[in-house]
Amino acid sequence: MAEQFEAKPLRFEATKSSGSVSALLMKPDEAFCLLAFAHGAGADMRNPFMENMSLELAFRRIATLRYQFPYTEKKLRRPDPGPVLITTVRSAIAFAEEAGKGIPLLAGGKSMGGRMTSMAASEKALPGVRGIVFFGFPLHPSGAPSTERAQHLADVPVPMLFLQGTRDALATFSLLQPVCGALGERATLIPVGDADHSFHVPKKTGRSPAEIMKQLADAVEEWTIRLLGSR
Repeated sequence: MAEQFEAKPLRFEATKSSGSVSALLMKPDEAFCLLAFAHGAGADMRNPFMENMSLELAFRRIATLRYQFPYTEKKLRRPDPGPVLITTVRSAIAFAEEAGKGIPLLAGGKSMGGRMTSMAASEKALPGVRGIVFFGFPLHPSGAPSTERAQHLADVPVPMLFLQGTRDALATFSLLQPVCGALGERATLIPVGDADHSFHVPKKTGRSPAEIMKQLADAVEEWTIRLLGSR
């Protein structure tokens, strides 16, 4: 059944100085929205989480456009400077809007990819984007709890979905809860019990990786239907 959701390879210009980067469009028939889906700092768009989540969303008729940042396109480990990352996010969203051919647009990503998306939105509205999805918002570095990285969220004008493990070392849950609370109706926080930043859970929970992925995808689907008002 997965064969019907083959990802189409594409390219777009990330920034004028960095040139073009690769992207993968997975667009099921009758998709009702499209997510511009950015990867985290330590992996690229083809990592297992991105691959599996794109497939789970496709089963729920949510299209995805995964894309590389310039540094991962060049197979480098160190992320690009913030302005390059943010410009790439904007370029990817514009490209996704064209690829989506008019269907509603979401944006976001795993860890850094989600944070760069919200930072871009806080600086200037992202054309066409109806909401932002965070797969593990990186609230702070591991071992250094703080909320400074969340300050820009107050300036994000669209609804935000936070999918967060309760054992995430990069987002102490007791700190993230009031951050989301302060955002009011714009923020929806979905806890994933016992999950870490990669959404791994201890074996003793009895939950498989596949079950966690389905839980995340179900949450995205339910939130998106509420956001858009229909399917």
